[in-house]
Amino acid sequence: MSTILPSTLIDRSFRERIILVGVILPRTDPEALDAELDELAALVDTAGADVVGRIIQRRDAPDPATFLGSGKVEELHQQCLALDVDTVVFDHGLSPAQQRNLERLLGRTAIDRTAVILDIFAQNARTPEGRAQVELALLRYRLPRLRGRGHSLSQQAGGIGTRGPGETQLEVDRRRLVQRMTRLEADLRQLDRTRTVQRRGRQRGRQRTVSLVGYTNAGKSTLLNRLCESDVLVENRLFSTLDPRTRRFDLPGGEMVLLTDTVGFVRKLPHQVVEAFRSTLEVVLESDLIVHVVDGSAPDLQGQIDAVHSVLTEIGADDLPELLVINKADALGGGDDEAGDEAHRLLAAHPGSVLISARTGLGMDELLVTIGDRLRVGDRVVELEIPWARGDVLAAVHREGEIVGEEAGDTTTRIQVVLDAAGKARFAEFLAS
Repeated sequence: MSTILPSTLIDRSFRERIILVGVILPRTDPEALDAELDELAALVDTAGADVVGRIIQRRDAPDPATFLGSGKVEELHQQCLALDVDTVVFDHGLSPAQQRNLERLLGRTAIDRTAVILDIFAQNARTPEGRAQVELALLRYRLPRLRGRGHSLSQQAGGIGTRGPGETQLEVDRRRLVQRMTRLEADLRQLDRTRTVQRRGRQRGRQRTVSLVGYTNAGKSTLLNRLCESDVLVENRLFSTLDPRTRRFDLPGGEMVLLTDTVGFVRKLPHQVVEAFRSTLEVVLESDLIVHVVDGSAPDLQGQIDAVHSVLTEIGADDLPELLVINKADALGGGDDEAGDEAHRLLAAHPGSVLISARTGLGMDELLVTIGDRLRVGDRVVELEIPWARGDVLAAVHREGEIVGEEAGDTTTRIQVVLDAAGKARFAEFLAS
């Protein structure tokens, strides 16, 4: 089964021309594969190339040598010649041997979904830590593929799957590559220690922390800007945010909260990426609440939610409190279209979830109240008796908890305040008898 996209066959542009390849295995849902190929096409476009066709084969199992059958490989070769294709992209992971065999038979580059995602990460990394994380992920992916590819990997620039911060190391031998990876891992551990010190400082200040997680391009950065009145760069493209950004905002009760935007997730997020970005994602593990942002206009909401939960499970954050927030309400038809129907079914299936539009501000008041309520779960009201001479303690209580009652006495002030377990321990000596 092959599909040619005629609109892309008019002129030979400077962008790479790509054919996508998918395989329907016994447990594969054909509709799910179509959705995955649509997403892969969006990834290819984000990487800077054009999809000119698709080929799909139904198989009982992948061929160990070429993933596809020999007849389908020949059909793919003819399509590449007819469409002047530069690169063939498989939706499935290719082994190094399969990749080498396909490139020999097709006479052009053959890569998989992982290589496309890593390429996008290489283009979007901005900070030293982000660049180090991407380079490490690239090297982990490319190391087993060095055999027989020294010439092609020695280039300083190129197309999808060949560019990024690690090219100059790929023209040396395996020993030096391993040394480079070891150095990157050491650098990232040092950066992680610095971040850990910063997090401990915030914990000593008893500042509540909330992490934004979600599928890539779900609107997390837009929501961060809306809640925190910040100016984080927002782009309508996949993986525009790789480096975590933390900002402050106030809840309706006056409590200050730290909000962190994290890298977006995607189906089949490469294991190399999760491992390389594990230190960055650890900010999620220390959050008091995870706000899971979902694009309400996306065609497969549950599939995207499952992909995010898969990554959260991989990093050990699957048991943390989670608030589901369905974004882009302004793009829904109020329930009279397919996307709107699915979004409202999702709201009904997840009691306590919130429907918002980060772009227009719709639902922000409800979201703030809900975040405050969720953060206070497990807290309880305690009564403190603070001497007038201890103004420092009184100020600290106002900073750390939510005051629900206050009464001035002759020598002390009695305060009813909502505190968590750590706050109660900190002010234990002032608990009223």
